[in-house]
Amino acid sequence: MARALRIEYPGAIYHLMSRGDHREPIFSDETDRQRFIETLGEACAKTDWQVHAFCLMGNHFHLVVETPGGNLVAGMRWFLSTYTSRFNRRHKLFGHLFSGRYKSLIVDGESPGYLPTVCDYVHLNPARARLLRPRQPLSDYPWSSWPSYLRAPSHRPPWLRVDRLLGGHAIAKDTVTGRRHLEQHLEERRDREEGDDFKAIRRGWCLGDEIFRRDLLALAHGRAGENHPAGIRRETAEAKARRVLGEELDKLGWTEADLVRQAKGDVRKVHIARRLRSETTVTLKWIAQNLHMGVWTYVSNQLQNSNLTRTTPKKLRLCQ
Repeated sequence: MARALRIEYPGAIYHLMSRGDHREPIFSDETDRQRFIETLGEACAKTDWQVHAFCLMGNHFHLVVETPGGNLVAGMRWFLSTYTSRFNRRHKLFGHLFSGRYKSLIVDGESPGYLPTVCDYVHLNPARARLLRPRQPLSDYPWSSWPSYLRAPSHRPPWLRVDRLLGGHAIAKDTVTGRRHLEQHLEERRDREEGDDFKAIRRGWCLGDEIFRRDLLALAHGRAGENHPAGIRRETAEAKARRVLGEELDKLGWTEADLVRQAKGDVRKVHIARRLRSETTVTLKWIAQNLHMGVWTYVSNQLQNSNLTRTTPKKLRLCQ
């Protein structure tokens, strides 16, 4: 069977879900769950993703993410492989952690109702799975974004965006009163949920009105125009990497020719490579080619084995 096409465009919103291989757990304890959330935060910093909701279950996770850069595939590749590596290293395991391809449902973020519906679905998972007692508040489940929604803004992760869900429920301000109304809404929806309430989320490939669906089909066949949803020009991962590289060359007073002339192991090149790995999702091969550092394995060894710490740009200028 042919694989479903991953539709990407600037500003796209997705409900993402991935299970453990053979439905085995992807978290062994709270440390794993915390590491997963930390890795998600790193992915957001690299890709500029905005998270609207998440929930960690035993053998799978749910994530509602907006991609301003239209970079779902690159971001998920880094995110899932990095968490897998950290999980395996901690537990002295190897091989796959997740089963096959992750599921992605593309969500209409412009028409009313669709984004709040998918966020409610994600936040209700602990109750649906009977991880909470019948009258126990949903906020008692610590491994979802729901408790953060009910906290003051200063106590939330910077990558969690709450305004779209608040607005979708006609809550004008992120205040104590507004958050109380939000909590009341979800608890009431929990009480009246029926089996088919979220059927379209579980089985569909998109969640939106008919116009949204037709636009996606046109995009999938390469016929979408430049006025597609959220058509503000955004950086791709490679464009962001080139911007970072340009900033570093400007700080050093280097041209492209200067970059070529320097030794492939020059500490200033290693510094730039570290920043590219930290802030973007470009590959080691891309870094090696664009920094003129030989093959990608050499870059990997330099980043892993160098005794240099993360030297600041000011110190690097003094080394010229």
